[in-house]
Amino acid sequence: MKPINLTKRQQAVLHYVHKFLEEEGRSPTLKEIAEGVGSSAVSTIHKHVQHLIEKGFLERSHGCGNNIVMAESEPSIPEEDSPWTNQERVLVKLYPFCGDVAAGVPLIPETRAIPLEVPNSIHRDRDGLFVLRVRGDSMVQDCILDGDLVVLQRRGEYRNGDRVVALIDGEEATLKEFRKDPKGVWLIPHNPELTPKCFAPEQVTIQGVLVGVMRSC
Repeated sequence: MKPINLTKRQQAVLHYVHKFLEEEGRSPTLKEIAEGVGSSAVSTIHKHVQHLIEKGFLERSHGCGNNIVMAESEPSIPEEDSPWTNQERVLVKLYPFCGDVAAGVPLIPETRAIPLEVPNSIHRDRDGLFVLRVRGDSMVQDCILDGDLVVLQRRGEYRNGDRVVALIDGEEATLKEFRKDPKGVWLIPHNPELTPKCFAPEQVTIQGVLVGVMRSC
């Protein structure tokens, strides 16, 4: 394909979107893009984004709030204009969204789960990933807030210090720090107003370990 030249402003917008996705793990808003490239006109940024979509550099993620993401197969651009290397290219993959991590069993069968896009900065081609929505504030000291989406991975073994989703007595699911000692399995909140709880090993089933967070707003 013949290289497609971009204006300096379009290059700046593209570079900012790429960097934001890589660092924040979510799509930027038009206002955030405008602030990031030093513009006060959101309407102008909207036009630049539309041009980049039309030229095949950006896409709308219809599976997750119509967000702005990098196109998986964007046109070639001159080397000196490229805002990334091949190793830095941001991609997204679809992983099952299995419900809320709050009271009640959160995991629904993956055949009925909603596909949700997870940025390359989180998934890194890992196996066994799924997504849950956090309800509550038990992990606020880890900057995990009510409404955030957490990306988890199923593993055969879990280590002390892992942040995990644990199912207690087959009924209640919770996101906590995992620790195991001779007394049993400790589920430790990261909120000074809450206290750790200890359970017998047979009461606790670990469903996945936290590997990433996608901000809710």
